[in-house]
Amino acid sequence: MTGGKPVGLAGLDGRRSAWVTEAWRHVTGDRLRELIVGLVDIPSPTGDEAPLAEHIADTLRASGCRGAVQPLDDRQANAWGRIEGDGTGPDLMLYAPVDTLTVGVESEDLPWIGPELRDDMRPRATVYEDLVVGLGASNPKGHAACVMMAAEAIALAGIPLTGDLVAAFGAGGMPTNARPGSVRHNTGQGVGCSFLLEQGIWTDYAVIAKPGWAVSWDEVGLVWFEVTVRGTHTYVGSRHRLPYDNAITRAGEVVRHLEEWFVEYADLHTGGTVAPQAVVSSIRAGWPRMAAVTPAACTLMVDLRISPDTTPMRAKREFAAALEAIRAKLPGVDVTAETVLCVPGTRTDPGSWIFRSSQASWEAFEGREHEVLRGNSGATDANILRARGIPTVRVGMPKVDPAESPFDIDFARGMNTVSVRAMEKLTRHLIRTAIDTVTRTRAEVEGPAA
Repeated sequence: MTGGKPVGLAGLDGRRSAWVTEAWRHVTGDRLRELIVGLVDIPSPTGDEAPLAEHIADTLRASGCRGAVQPLDDRQANAWGRIEGDGTGPDLMLYAPVDTLTVGVESEDLPWIGPELRDDMRPRATVYEDLVVGLGASNPKGHAACVMMAAEAIALAGIPLTGDLVAAFGAGGMPTNARPGSVRHNTGQGVGCSFLLEQGIWTDYAVIAKPGWAVSWDEVGLVWFEVTVRGTHTYVGSRHRLPYDNAITRAGEVVRHLEEWFVEYADLHTGGTVAPQAVVSSIRAGWPRMAAVTPAACTLMVDLRISPDTTPMRAKREFAAALEAIRAKLPGVDVTAETVLCVPGTRTDPGSWIFRSSQASWEAFEGREHEVLRGNSGATDANILRARGIPTVRVGMPKVDPAESPFDIDFARGMNTVSVRAMEKLTRHLIRTAIDTVTRTRAEVEGPAA
């Protein structure tokens, strides 16, 4: 209890407390477990989300929402549901992406993910009491299940809404370009979210459910560079007789200096809640079938995260200056870079209604002042929503506590393991924030912060 009210209700008036309590009555661990198992068991790698979108739309319709599938092509689709208000209040979108970072099959994931596919890396759910394990069980599918549960509970509670509540599930939310066999190059980087908005699924405010138990109002964007290091194509038998300048060896030297610069770059741009990082993510060079010769070029991919205060053009020029400094340190090196992708970082005014409401909900659950998570370098579809003019906050679950897990929690298991208790807490937060928003008039939420 807090202030005489059950945990999570402090700050709400009597009517809204009653509505939230009624919606919460429909939130159970068994139902959340059922939802997440259903999502994990349907593979949804980026570009192939259509079967999962069908499942989500069917589930929403069964709970009383107006559900729909929105195809991008014959393999990729969004899903959305709507609970209609009377038109006098603001519309709110609860949003989650649904595609998984990896695919869950050996032919695409190995050896890059590790020597083998563990059970958590496959699209098949396993239940360990409170934990559910399987590809994407936490990020993004556990968060999507919470959005589904929130919409279902509000629909079943029959609460009189003033604005529409939209539950939206986007394809292509992961930081990737097309996988083999796709007819489109742009299958990731928020393509589903962008298409959703273009096709009229638009609201006054949005909450995106993604990892991190805090309310975040800003996040990094990203710029990708293709870096080419040139050398001399030659033959191992002639190394000692001809000029020798191995592009792969040169690329290694460039990577070493880039890694040093990445640390300086992060220090320079850390501020607010973000600490933008960078990595060299892949290398491409030579003929694997022909180890006897060196290639004339070696190509590296770089992901450079950018703060909301850094434009892609500024990032491009900073990166170009870093390469110029590397050339000075490595006489004779021939290195160039091309920008191949840009997603700007974004920010929502913390004075916005949706931040104030979400923050009040967090504080009601925690019984203390909101604690901001800093040092963030992850990007989400919130950038797409904010860039289109929709004030958006991000809230989600923390990673599973290793002390409560029967296995070590590395990066992949953190993505692929979810706590049903944590899902219930996030779902209740989403319900409170939604009811606090779509039961008000537009004048109430558009007014100045108190």
